[in-house]
Amino acid sequence: MGKLKFHFGILLLLFNIIPLASSSQELNCSVTINFDQLVAQQKTDAQTMEQLKTYVTEFMNNQKWTNDRFGQEEKVKCRLNINLVRSATQGSFEGTAQFVVTRPVFNSSYETAMFTYVDRMFSFTFLPNTPLMFNENSYTEELPFTLAFYAMIALSFDYDSFSPSGGTPFIQRAFNLATLARNSSSFQRAWSSSGDSRNRYWLVENLMSQQLGPFRKAFYDYHRLGLDVAVDNPVACRKQVLASLNTIKEVVQLKPGAVVINSFFDAKAEEYYNVLSEGTMEEKQQAFTLLSTLDPAKTEMYRRLVQ
Repeated sequence: MGKLKFHFGILLLLFNIIPLASSSQELNCSVTINFDQLVAQQKTDAQTMEQLKTYVTEFMNNQKWTNDRFGQEEKVKCRLNINLVRSATQGSFEGTAQFVVTRPVFNSSYETAMFTYVDRMFSFTFLPNTPLMFNENSYTEELPFTLAFYAMIALSFDYDSFSPSGGTPFIQRAFNLATLARNSSSFQRAWSSSGDSRNRYWLVENLMSQQLGPFRKAFYDYHRLGLDVAVDNPVACRKQVLASLNTIKEVVQLKPGAVVINSFFDAKAEEYYNVLSEGTMEEKQQAFTLLSTLDPAKTEMYRRLVQ
């Protein structure tokens, strides 16, 4: 019998549910692929795209990423939405991808989006009926390496949300993947430290950085000590959510423009508003001041807290 994953062991106790038969796979990832622009350019066909979708879905969901056991209801939910815009040569594709990681909130039917990341450099090669090799310890091909990187990111956020710094082993593995790809990939812009500050390298660099350590702790506090007690104790939830914002403010002063924090607010903006709109006028004023400073692009939404 393998060791049950720690945080889901907690959930089983809290939710008082009967665990289902265990499974070695950890992710429950839904995949969508938009290829309308390729069709308009007469650069691909629906059958190729269907094979691509099958490959991506099976890679994400059928790999064994940990030694922990996962029941069906314990799997980490995520969504990968791919938008392909260009195919310069047969089998080569360029586009963007949005990756969203979610988890359930205790004692509710609500699922919270923990993290939303937009990959603006989603490029790879794929030929129907041609196997793609993957080896976590040696760069093989771009598509499976990118997908494995996403899987590590999903696991790191999920584990971090249930135990302080619980996702550290997966962050290290994501960093190792990025390092191997940076040295070998022909798609350097996505992995290079000299590339766009929102690329994959900087995403995992942020998570590795000691300066972001307090953010990861605030991330745990927000979910485990905030959202998970919201139904039973909304006052304590709001207090914890505000405390997490104050911690994040300190981190932003040390590392402004960090892609991890920007992506966090992309996932959490509406949730912050919904949680804090039930607070006292003092809490709402404090929330508006913090949120409009940390996430200025959404100031007008946050302003509704004090109107």
